[in-house]
Amino acid sequence: MASASKVKKTVRIASGRKRVRQDIKLNAANSALRSKFRTAIKSVLKAVKAGDKAQASEAFKAAQSVIDSIADKGIFHKNKAARHKSRLAAKVKALATAA
Repeated sequence: MASASKVKKTVRIASGRKRVRQDIKLNAANSALRSKFRTAIKSVLKAVKAGDKAQASEAFKAAQSVIDSIADKGIFHKNKAARHKSRLAAKVKALATAA
């Protein structure tokens, strides 16, 4: 029978303690980059929803570099990055052709 709350054990070996310290820093950095990714996508979608072509294209250019950098670092798979860029590009292009 598993207990409801699992107690995290502290690592005794020095290399294990170092790994824990590194993991905490990497987790914080990756979380910040994922947040930046979501913010970039939301800014493009917000501009598209508002119908502002110029702002949407500028936000898309900025979002492309953010998405590429996250894919290069391995936080997201390259195919996921390509999928997001493709969908955003289609929305910006549809906005440009609609008007």
